Amino acid sequence: MLNYIWSFLVVFSVLCAVLLGNTEALSKAFVDSAADAVQLLLTLAGVICLWSGLMKIAEKSGLTSLAARLFAPLLRRLFPRLDKNSAAFEAITMNITANLLGLGNTATPPGLKAMRELHALNGHGDTASDEMVLFVVMNTASLQLFPATLGALRQSAGSAAPFEILVPVWISSACALAVALSLALAGNRLKRRSLCRSSCPSLR
Repeated sequence: MLNYIWSFLVVFSVLCAVLLGNTEALSKAFVDSAADAVQLLLTLAGVICLWSGLMKIAEKSGLTSLAARLFAPLLRRLFPRLDKNSAAFEAITMNITANLLGLGNTATPPGLKAMRELHALNGHGDTASDEMVLFVVMNTASLQLFPATLGALRQSAGSAAPFEILVPVWISSACALAVALSLALAGNRLKRRSLCRSSCPSLR
């Protein structure tokens, strides 16, 4: 759906520029936007490569295992049916660690691996399990302690203090995560009750 929306906006904008006689401004915008896109790509690529390399070093050195032990008490409460030594638990831990550093792109590969592992453990076919729903919510409304990508974007836009937004980011991401987790847990409880009622006629 987003592809159709973006395509419509682009075509509509070009038609308006042509009909209003702003073709010169349109051509300039195309050239400037292409140059800005390449510059932004290079800026973000440097940050992503740096932190992706650090994440790989952390994985090889055992720091991710340490992070898994640190997060284990909380994650065991959120994912009680997962073995803490399982591939799904490890992938969830790596995804959360990357999100804490504000590295959405770096968090994507372990996030996809976690979903594959959770789907393999799911006994309900194509219906998402409670763990899958909860993980997607945590990945989307993630807590960010160090928003590296956002800082790089602000720096590329000319900000003199790209990381002065740390406190607002901490507050907003913590609130978003708390609300999202509350809704996901409540939704999972309602789903379990509904399944229980449907399978236990005496409880209806």
